[in-house]
Amino acid sequence: MNKFWSSAVSRTEPYVPGEQIEMDGLLKLNTNENPYPPSPEVTEAIQAELKRKLHRYPSPSVDSLRKKIANYYHLDSEQVFVGNGSDEVLAFSFMAFFEPGKTIRFPSISYSFYPVYAKLFDIPYEEIPLNRDFSLAMDKFFQTDGGVIFPNPNAPTSLYLDLKHITDIIENNPNRVVIIDEAYIDFAKESAVGLVNKYENLLVVQTMSKSRSLAGLRVGFALGHPELIEALNRVKNSFNSYTLDRLAIAGAEAAMMDVNYFNETTRKVTNTREWVAEDLKKIGFSLIPSDTNFLFVQHYKMDAFDIYAKLKEQNVLVRHFNKAPIDNYLRITIGTDDDMTLLLSKLNSFIHTKSVVRH
Repeated sequence: MNKFWSSAVSRTEPYVPGEQIEMDGLLKLNTNENPYPPSPEVTEAIQAELKRKLHRYPSPSVDSLRKKIANYYHLDSEQVFVGNGSDEVLAFSFMAFFEPGKTIRFPSISYSFYPVYAKLFDIPYEEIPLNRDFSLAMDKFFQTDGGVIFPNPNAPTSLYLDLKHITDIIENNPNRVVIIDEAYIDFAKESAVGLVNKYENLLVVQTMSKSRSLAGLRVGFALGHPELIEALNRVKNSFNSYTLDRLAIAGAEAAMMDVNYFNETTRKVTNTREWVAEDLKKIGFSLIPSDTNFLFVQHYKMDAFDIYAKLKEQNVLVRHFNKAPIDNYLRITIGTDDDMTLLLSKLNSFIHTKSVVRH
């Protein structure tokens, strides 16, 4: 511990992102990026913005983008907050709604940034174990002291929680904020956004990194009651009024407007997900039902880390988590059809299907 560090820095255990390796010929299926480029309209909007006013500050309130997001979700602009990626939005949310001394709850197997934020902001937390099938033990999230946060679908398990159960959690925390982290919702069923006008304690956080192919631009947003959005703005404007640059704003607006492209690429990803899941089963993998742009899998015979290591030797990256009870699982991002065909070819080179047994 450095003697010059603050207590906040000293107690923090930083988040460890997936491997980011820059090399030719690498098949990168470990960080849940979209395999397809952004809409061509995004590129055009950014190129146009490059010729305009980069010497001027961007809008601190990002009114135009907020309005486009609000229109898409049939909300008012006052119900939308925009930040530099959903990670920043989540960090602001921890500061805005969770109190030091009041214990919050989130799943024990979930997005690993949650305990990082909790420790950084000195917020006590309880990690709720998942059920044996990796589903959420919903009643354990009722009547919390400090609030609730969890992803839907969950990551890395890929399971979706129906809105009925989300409603139960919200209604059983009437005086606490419930944050639903919907990073992967566009590959799933119904979003909780439709509940925003009914529950003043619900905050829905989404990202443009996954379904809208903008991981490189860093744009996230939150949807909720205007008073929740005001709290987020108070936190943001106490740190940095200009969290989104002009290029990110221009690209994000174009992405929100090109609904046809968004629908086309998300459909491609989900279609690929389904056939890859079936082919993985044929070579001995079992899978958790996925409502995301990735698959969470284990092999009946081979150790997950060994598969990860063998694939890495062949320039294929997937994600392995060295944490019980998921240490024998792999998370595999859905790529293009060609990407996944190559992955299956690599797997078949060292996994022998003739010995597969069904349980």
